[in-house]
Amino acid sequence: MPYYLSIDQSTSATKALLFDEQLELVDKVGLEHQQRYPKPGWVEHDVEEIWMNTKTSVRGLIERRSEEGASIACLSITNQRETIVVFEKGSGKPLYPAMVWQCRRGAEICREVNSQGHGNRVERKTGLKVDTYFSASKLRWLMRERPDIADRVADGSALVGTIDACLVYRMTGGRSFATDTTNASRTLLFDIETLEWDDELCALWNVPLQSLPEVRDSSSIFGETDLEGILPKSLPICGVMGDSQAALFAQGCFESGQAKVTFGTGSSLLLTTGNERQIPGNGIVETLAWTIEGRPTYAYEGIIISSGATLAWLRDHLGVFQDYSEVEGMARAVEDNGGVYLVPAFTGLGLPYWDSDARAAIVGMSSQCDRRHVVRAGLESIALQVSVALEEMMSEAGTPLRSLRADGGATANQFLMQLVADLCGTELEVSEMSECSGLGAVMSGLVGIGIVDDLSGLATFKRDMTRYAFQPERSSEIETLRTGWNAAVEQIIGRRPKDALEPVS
Repeated sequence: MPYYLSIDQSTSATKALLFDEQLELVDKVGLEHQQRYPKPGWVEHDVEEIWMNTKTSVRGLIERRSEEGASIACLSITNQRETIVVFEKGSGKPLYPAMVWQCRRGAEICREVNSQGHGNRVERKTGLKVDTYFSASKLRWLMRERPDIADRVADGSALVGTIDACLVYRMTGGRSFATDTTNASRTLLFDIETLEWDDELCALWNVPLQSLPEVRDSSSIFGETDLEGILPKSLPICGVMGDSQAALFAQGCFESGQAKVTFGTGSSLLLTTGNERQIPGNGIVETLAWTIEGRPTYAYEGIIISSGATLAWLRDHLGVFQDYSEVEGMARAVEDNGGVYLVPAFTGLGLPYWDSDARAAIVGMSSQCDRRHVVRAGLESIALQVSVALEEMMSEAGTPLRSLRADGGATANQFLMQLVADLCGTELEVSEMSECSGLGAVMSGLVGIGIVDDLSGLATFKRDMTRYAFQPERSSEIETLRTGWNAAVEQIIGRRPKDALEPVS
């Protein structure tokens, strides 16, 4: 019986996941890594800590599952996407902390690029907005602030890559320096139509093209590794995908009009649009969902910068609860939010506002409010952001929504899931698989190593993963909730939300 190993390197942790031949999750081991905030709006990760956690997690899994470990057929990788690393050629050791997708240090550079009239050209090629959420502005900031690193990137002694490329490089001892199209498409350096790094974009952001990894299909073989002797044998690295796209893949959203939302540190709402580009407007991001055998599949994306991070902030910084298991009970303990709205713009707002300068606030509090209202407002902020993003995406796509599926840790909160269904006005199918990103990478790998021939062949492996299906129920209070949310956002960004559909320049 073959088994499949997946590395899920997310914003908060690194997990080693073991799946059996029926793609059931057999076991997992994970370790959290430190979130560093050296300045307001800056977010960094220690790449060496991530690398050590990767090895430690796999070692723990193999020690616990030694019998199955001998039958592992391949290793797949899914990862936090826009986080970018500059590392030494040869050793793979980082020359600077990883600049995380949440980090806003490139905001001023983005404003400069937009004011110079480059925004439309960048969007046409990449499908993305000129926003520091994506990798390029952070790289340009680093090249400006650290000339020594810029010199090393220019002379070829340093390389630039997203987390997947960095892991592949370390796993193969520098023999393979490659990324997949889903990760490349999140950098503002990659043309999603030609499927190549773009000379003009690289020049704009001051990133030498030769410093970037080779771009391969999501289902390609990226090299081989025994993970420095941790694995019982050398395995092909096959199936590499950004985490949100991997979740879309695992959910089987292969057809136009199928959508999924992954609830993580942030939330990513992806809507499959097909094999041809449909260039959107209204602040919607277009991205590569995956490429198989050189054939791209595209998607619209609604980016919610802070969802799980909002709850983490309420716990760690305000101390309004101690354990996530308390959250749902607290929200249900009050009749409504008491007029309280939490706009979680800790590092700006995504679709449809695209305001990197917006900052978080709790508004509408009265003397009758307590921590339960604040917790409820935090949950409501997640659902409200998802519903606003989905509404914009479906309006732009001009096609009916065929399905909406959900995955991620927050799906355990049934209050939140019901609220998402109510606000979106559609059935919400919640996956019983808690590790959809890891599963999606493995499914891509199955195509790459020839276990299945194409996407249709995955149907023989993949069963219905629906755990719950939430039907929209409430309607009377939904408009009140939306009106209150819009008013709260208006206080934060200084304009009506509908006026914020174009990217801020």
